[in-house]
Amino acid sequence: MEYELIRSARRTIGAEIRNGRLIVRAPYLAPKGAIERFLGDNRARLESLLEKARAREEKKAAVPKLTPEEVRALADEARKTIPERCAFFAPLVGVRYGRITIRTQRSRWGSCSAKGNLNFNCLLMKAPPEVLDGVVVHELCHLKEMNHSARFYAEVARVLPDYKKRRKWLDDNGDLLMAMLGDK
Repeated sequence: MEYELIRSARRTIGAEIRNGRLIVRAPYLAPKGAIERFLGDNRARLESLLEKARAREEKKAAVPKLTPEEVRALADEARKTIPERCAFFAPLVGVRYGRITIRTQRSRWGSCSAKGNLNFNCLLMKAPPEVLDGVVVHELCHLKEMNHSARFYAEVARVLPDYKKRRKWLDDNGDLLMAMLGDK
């Protein structure tokens, strides 16, 4: 099994799949035999994960890419839709917010600043409306809890009891939406 080895000050041997490649992380002094045993013990699972990851990478490569005009149109749509959703949910969450900015990002769906300003990815316009609402509520709840603690998620669940289902859709499909931006 082909892999990239990264040694560091960590204490255990671990593996991750990134961009369809297997990366093994090991302590500086871990013997090669220990790494090979780890790979052997986990071979079936790692091969299965690699196969799924490679299939996912192929699927992402096949996603039609958005033109700059299409991205601008999505951003325009987001500038109309997202403030409406924020205005709807803010009283339910019990917060007030500052500016709303729409961005074209490759790794985030939304963010919230300590000043109460909200940022959202225009690609959310390609997600189902309930998923967009899930991201809006998530960011609004950060105005109460600037973390991902149990209290934060209790607040999200108070407003959207099915937030886990919405989040799962984004976890399962978000990378395909991001792939619409192409490579830069």
